Amino acid sequence: MKEEKLILKKQDSFNIIHIFECGQCFRWNKEDDESYTGVIKNGVINVKQHNDEIVFTGIVNGDFEKTIKEYFDLETDYKHYKKTLSKIDEYLKESIEFGDGIRILNQDLWECIISFIISANNNIPRIKKIIDRLSNAYGDRIIWKEKEYYTFPTPEKLSKASIEDLRGLGLGFRDKRVYKTTKMILEKEVDLDYLYNCDDTSKIREELLKLDGVGEKVADCIMLFSLKRIDVFPIDVWVRRVMNDLYIHNESEEKVDKKQILKLANEKFLGLQGIAQQYLFYWRREDTKIS
Repeated sequence: MKEEKLILKKQDSFNIIHIFECGQCFRWNKEDDESYTGVIKNGVINVKQHNDEIVFTGIVNGDFEKTIKEYFDLETDYKHYKKTLSKIDEYLKESIEFGDGIRILNQDLWECIISFIISANNNIPRIKKIIDRLSNAYGDRIIWKEKEYYTFPTPEKLSKASIEDLRGLGLGFRDKRVYKTTKMILEKEVDLDYLYNCDDTSKIREELLKLDGVGEKVADCIMLFSLKRIDVFPIDVWVRRVMNDLYIHNESEEKVDKKQILKLANEKFLGLQGIAQQYLFYWRREDTKIS
């Protein structure tokens, strides 16, 4: 693979901090020069942003420009999303202004499944370390600019890891879940091709929930971040908190029913629940001054 470069100018709705720090991905790391370097399915890419110029540099196995445009969802009109959601209320308008540069990445489905199983009851720094160890042990090595990177392991390669091997990489109680899910994918008890090609969100969720370690929140994250099902609304502690603070107003947020949140989101966010969720999640987590 040879190093390639793509420069985009005046790209709407693109801020590398918003994109890589909004909780949707785990394999991108900030460099000393404020750029980000990440390992995607077929290569390594560095993204640097300065004023209205975005520079993508790296090596991929395939068409570099096509890979960038697909992965970063550059063909999607986020202006339309923001215009539509901003009309709903002042809270959404403010959250969109706060996270104006968010784009939902088109991540690899298999990697997303395992990554979000690992994310259960976990924090982002630890999730990233576990995924790095998993990739270093079972992925393919890539050398770029005299540094070693490792791709995320395929189901076939990850299947070589025993439960004990996974435990040794720090997965904790998730070791059995990753092990079992890997076997299920290999044996096509859940078919990745079917998930890619299915247009019915409820059927996709039903299939994902068969996988060990995949509950409703993880299933919705997988659908949003790898299958672009923007009609889902993943609910974690931050989303429950912001929905309660802004709309539900229960004295105890722990008592807020997820069904109540989902009903509200489905009625309020006009088929763009997943987009709204990302703005609200990022806003609530980063800005502690919401009232």
